[in-house]
Amino acid sequence: MYLASRSPRRRALLEALGIDFETVAPQYEEEDQGLELPGELVERHSRGKAWSVVPWLKPLPAGRPVLGVDTIVVINGRIVGKAATAAEARADLSRLSGATHLVYSGVTLIWSETGEAGDPLKEMTDHAVTEVRFSRLPEREIEIYVASEEWRGKAGAYAIQERASAFVEEIRGQYTNIVGLPVSMLAGMLRTIGLWPPAEWNKNR
Repeated sequence: MYLASRSPRRRALLEALGIDFETVAPQYEEEDQGLELPGELVERHSRGKAWSVVPWLKPLPAGRPVLGVDTIVVINGRIVGKAATAAEARADLSRLSGATHLVYSGVTLIWSETGEAGDPLKEMTDHAVTEVRFSRLPEREIEIYVASEEWRGKAGAYAIQERASAFVEEIRGQYTNIVGLPVSMLAGMLRTIGLWPPAEWNKNR
């Protein structure tokens, strides 16, 4: 598999699954169009990331799909992206405090059935949604968390697999979606095209 992402969290999830993959940095600018629903937005971004690396991989080998993923946080209909400053991170966490938000991830797979140069590539795109409820966070706790710098590069300004796990009261949906890759959805997509389970799972049989 080729992972069109720079995210260390997505790499860690694929490694835990035993998937053989190579990271290829996507050449894609995320531009929001304003009128899209959250699911449409993450699907478009995941598709854009995946297709942006395809020209570097032609011909795409059979059995080695390209994976593109995009994740956002939404609260009260408002998209909360990656905070650029400590002040933005503080404001984002204050919005999430004591409230329920949604995490959306778009997932795109692009693959070739034969691996031959003239073979038209195929695409599958979908998205997952997970509901997350935060406990009410005292201002001092938010300040300490922001000072930790853990929020940098994270949608919603938090990392659920790290210290921010203490903020979460309830989850409805896929936990790994909040980390940045809905693993169950990915497995289902790979199963559909005959690439699940990973070859690594059969090594000890």
